Amino acid sequence: MDKHSFTTLSEVVNYLTQEEGYKEDFEADESSIKALYSKKEYNPDELLIIDSYRFEGMTDPADESTVFAIEAKDGTKGTLVISYGASTAQNEELIRQIPVRKK
Repeated sequence: MDKHSFTTLSEVVNYLTQEEGYKEDFEADESSIKALYSKKEYNPDELLIIDSYRFEGMTDPADESTVFAIEAKDGTKGTLVISYGASTAQNEELIRQIPVRKK
């Protein structure tokens, strides 16, 4: 995947969805990573982080977000967005367990 110069989170999500086929939205809850459209559930070892894009807030550097391009072993491709700040709805520990593709 070619690293583009994205300036906003929505630009990278739109690119991944429309140009790269990452149609699913993933969310990490207490015990699994869920694909919100297909309702499939995955363990971290069933997924692979293909790429990631990090953004800092315009006014507060601590207001960061990361978009992960993820592919499941069954071929499902999607994105997972995590925002770092006061609180996050994502299970960060579960996300850290997802293997990252070696470049």
